[in-house]
Amino acid sequence: MDLHNLTPATGSVKENKRKGRGQGSGRGGTSTRGHKGAKSRSGYKSKRAHEGGQMPLQMRLPKRGFKNPNREAFTALNLDQLQAMTEKHNVSEWTLEALQEYNFITRTDKVKLLGRGAINAKVNLTAHAASEAARKAVEAAGGSITIV
Repeated sequence: MDLHNLTPATGSVKENKRKGRGQGSGRGGTSTRGHKGAKSRSGYKSKRAHEGGQMPLQMRLPKRGFKNPNREAFTALNLDQLQAMTEKHNVSEWTLEALQEYNFITRTDKVKLLGRGAINAKVNLTAHAASEAARKAVEAAGGSITIV
């Protein structure tokens, strides 16, 4: 076997169907586009969600709910996660920069401490918000929470 002998397997490579190359090709004339109308013209492009005059689906369905433009989105940090991170990285002072350094948050994230799990390490945490249960648990373990 040499490089000049290599060929694709039989039937694996197909020729493109050449449209609009005369009547003898069997695909001349209208070039398989039918007669007249926008779809037969070159450059045809339908609008997104256009259903040919029928009422589009997104207009038929009822509108529900409300998106609050002033919503503050927080990245949740639970007590069990804080305990695991403290044990893993041996850090007792968690600032926003430290959380960012260990890839828990990005530069623009806001952190809220939540009360799932338990914590027994003495931890000082800087966050944007904290639940009442989380605050009590951290202070009971001898730590503190600073709200930015």
